[in-house]
Amino acid sequence: MSVNRSATALVEVPRGLAGVVVTDTEVGDVRGLEGFYHYRQYSAVELAQTRRFEDVWHLLVHGELPDAERSAAFAAETAALRRLPDEVRAALPAIAAASGGSGPLAGLRTALSLLGAARGFRPVYDIGADARRRDTLVAAGAVPTLLTALHRLGAGLDPVEPREDLSYAANYLYMLTGAEPDPGRTRAVEQYLISTIDHGFNASTFTARVITSTGADIAACLVGAVGALSGPLHGGAPSRALDTLDAIGTPDRIDSWIRERVLAGDRIMGFGHPVYRTEDPRSRMLRDIAEGFGGPRVEFAVEVERRVEAILAELKPGRELHTNVEFYAGVVMELCGLPREMFTPTFAAARVVGWSANILEQAQDSKIIRPVARYVGPGAPARVPQVA
Repeated sequence: MSVNRSATALVEVPRGLAGVVVTDTEVGDVRGLEGFYHYRQYSAVELAQTRRFEDVWHLLVHGELPDAERSAAFAAETAALRRLPDEVRAALPAIAAASGGSGPLAGLRTALSLLGAARGFRPVYDIGADARRRDTLVAAGAVPTLLTALHRLGAGLDPVEPREDLSYAANYLYMLTGAEPDPGRTRAVEQYLISTIDHGFNASTFTARVITSTGADIAACLVGAVGALSGPLHGGAPSRALDTLDAIGTPDRIDSWIRERVLAGDRIMGFGHPVYRTEDPRSRMLRDIAEGFGGPRVEFAVEVERRVEAILAELKPGRELHTNVEFYAGVVMELCGLPREMFTPTFAAARVVGWSANILEQAQDSKIIRPVARYVGPGAPARVPQVA
């Protein structure tokens, strides 16, 4: 007998929810056909080129860009949240050891859960907008400290305590290396961080919103987002794009290496995007930053990009396949001295702000996200066999 499982008609959607609008948002949008994306009403690339990370953080959380006075106040407010509770600091060596070869991103999931407990985070369903906003600032302010401490502990080094006198990006580099950050490299990393704060309803952002719809606390929502980001199809491509450059090795090997991979049906890491049908604006900006540094590595990357796009156009005509953010992100982060195992964690240090903005927006909607699946298994009900 057929049972009606819903009071409303079921709606068939594409695999992966491709092209399906699931809600309204004021956080930002990606216009793939134009090669454009924005935070609130501002071009994300223009924000990266002209503003500080803290200003864009303020925009995403408070809905407006700050003036000079409010910018300084917000930077001071968030800088004061970088230090960790004693019980969290004490647990980090064990978390780093348990994470082993999985790296800081794996440890971040555990550390964020502990931070939420130590800071007394309550379910977003039970608290007001101000308390929710405060919890997102506490969590996002601590993420760089957690990531850099876990990385250093995993490498046999002592964590570096955060400094409140440094910007978000400068403090991140300082905690990572233990050295006074170079202004040029700091600005390059800051521009990368700003450019990756948010990017539509990607898998980790959607995960965070699904968890938020259950009324869970901020830490739980962010842990779920980090778990989604850890997948290689989402956040793991910057280091893999550099691996491609290493595998090719020299300019004379570009064509043969790429043709072999394309004809074999392999994916060329750092190329193609599920949304953009033209050049990724983040890639364009990061290429400019890389070319500002110059050097053989950058020249080689630019030549690989040129030849890959030409070969893809020849072998896969009609498809728009260009570099995505990961290709030049890896080049820029390498030039700025970040180790490859910290590429995706650095992405997380930026995206935590975008996740937070989406969490705050989703928390205003009391409707739980609860889709259905089509059952395709054996017919039911079947008689349960008796045990002899």
